Amino acid sequence: MPRKRPDMKLLLASFVISCGIVLVVLGVSRSVTGRDQQQLPVAIESVDPIRGAAQVLQQASVFVDLKAGYDAVLVLNGVELPLVNLDGSGAGVLPKPGDQVALPPAAVLEPGNNTITYTPVEGGPVETFDTGINTAEVIYWKALEGRTRARSYTWTFTVV
Repeated sequence: MPRKRPDMKLLLASFVISCGIVLVVLGVSRSVTGRDQQQLPVAIESVDPIRGAAQVLQQASVFVDLKAGYDAVLVLNGVELPLVNLDGSGAGVLPKPGDQVALPPAAVLEPGNNTITYTPVEGGPVETFDTGINTAEVIYWKALEGRTRARSYTWTFTVV
């Protein structure tokens, strides 16, 4: 019985599909995402807007989530922001549950979550973000060591 020759079109299509699958697998295995892509230090769990964000709104908040045991300050476009601690320490009289609290225009530290958030506001140290590239920096240190042993992480984002 004579051998049947393989169909060249079918063989070529199979080869192209196989190459495509190999390329997809290689791409996924070599991709860098999440913490690795952001190049975050161990002390910082996340930042927002993310490093290199391209379409951030002018009224967007800047957010830093630190690991437990670290203190930090936030610097936006070269301006170190004052911190307001939401646990009320140093504020004198604590508000009663349900009371409205007016916060000064500063970065807000939530010690329970160990996060710092700042939203540009009129009268604040940074009233708006400039259109274009903006720089954020978090200066952080282990709470037990103090600021004299501080390190920093800097990233940029683009405001539209």
